[in-house]
Amino acid sequence: MRILSLPGFVPERRMSADNSCVRGAAAPETPVRASTGAIPALSYVREVAPYAPGKPIEELAREFGLKVQDIVKLASNENPLGAPETARRAIAATAHDVGRYPDGNAYALKNMLAQRLGVPQDWLTIGSGSNDILEMAAATLLAPGRSCVFSQYSFAVYALATQVRGARAIAVRARDYGHDLTQMARAVCADTRLIYLANPNNPTGTFVDAPTLEAFLGAIAPDVVVVLDEAYNEYLPPELRYDSIAWVRRFPNLLIARTFSKAYGLAGLRVGYGVAQTELSGLLNRVRLPFNVSSTAQAAACAALADDEFLQRSYQLNRAGLRELSAALRAMDLEIVPSFANFVLVRVGPAARVYQELLARGVIVRPVGNYDLPEWLRVTVGLPHENECFLKALPEALAAARACDL
Repeated sequence: MRILSLPGFVPERRMSADNSCVRGAAAPETPVRASTGAIPALSYVREVAPYAPGKPIEELAREFGLKVQDIVKLASNENPLGAPETARRAIAATAHDVGRYPDGNAYALKNMLAQRLGVPQDWLTIGSGSNDILEMAAATLLAPGRSCVFSQYSFAVYALATQVRGARAIAVRARDYGHDLTQMARAVCADTRLIYLANPNNPTGTFVDAPTLEAFLGAIAPDVVVVLDEAYNEYLPPELRYDSIAWVRRFPNLLIARTFSKAYGLAGLRVGYGVAQTELSGLLNRVRLPFNVSSTAQAAACAALADDEFLQRSYQLNRAGLRELSAALRAMDLEIVPSFANFVLVRVGPAARVYQELLARGVIVRPVGNYDLPEWLRVTVGLPHENECFLKALPEALAAARACDL
């Protein structure tokens, strides 16, 4: 019997002359060759700072020796209710079939969305979270020699998606921590092909009213695609909601991006969708990865989409929590940005130290120094007892952090 010899392969066992197995000699450990920087990555890719997610609960428990059940996470704008029970049942029902690939066209989910939104199915693109839709837009429209416009304090992925494609980022100075749409329209250049605009905005929570948004869309040339990122749309009070789907019918260069990660409680499953007219949707689906949303995620999204009671409960819990947090932070004489989302941006001074002091007390929030907001923290609205834990820990954390300056 001959043992096939492959480069770098050393068998643990060899055959003796009588075909009995004998233990082979231990293979010498292969030395690791240090990287020489010769991997031919594009320079603008090497310069990318990877997206940093919020600290996981388990990581904090390990670092500080805390019990997982005692930790409060208010860092990633997740729904504190978790997934609806209807979605949990849908997830369980798909367990027997996870050995097969999902429906690559997501027919059932598209069909539900098309009926809800009143649009053709070919206007829809399903993504692994709305983040996937943002990336598809960049992959379709951006390249070296092109530019993208977005606001100063806006979702970090806009800048990342632009940089990875070698395009030029045009970050327009914010006004009152929100979008200055007049200046954003003026910033559009001959090489601009994409505009990202979140409403409500992350990480500041600011909101642009419908007439201002509609006027902005009308001022943008048809060869510049506007991505209206509505990840927090479901948290808007009824009097501020507007029909952006109707705008898609009027503006062929408009792409709406929405997610099931926030109000629908499915952040861990990564499901989102885009709405645009046929030509733009067709382009997005050319760059979309095959089977980008699992069968489990598709089934859960269908169930969540039909669960109006859960969505309303999520909205009401958030409105109450937002009022509570905002009032309590103002009572501490802390500056906040009025929020229309499911989080509050609060100015605490030495934010990096306050963040660490909160971690030591089992509370995870989000520092936003990477957004050029080094004195601010973003705090997600949690369940009532989670909000209470944060509000109890914050004065202690502030005092401890400020004592370091003395």
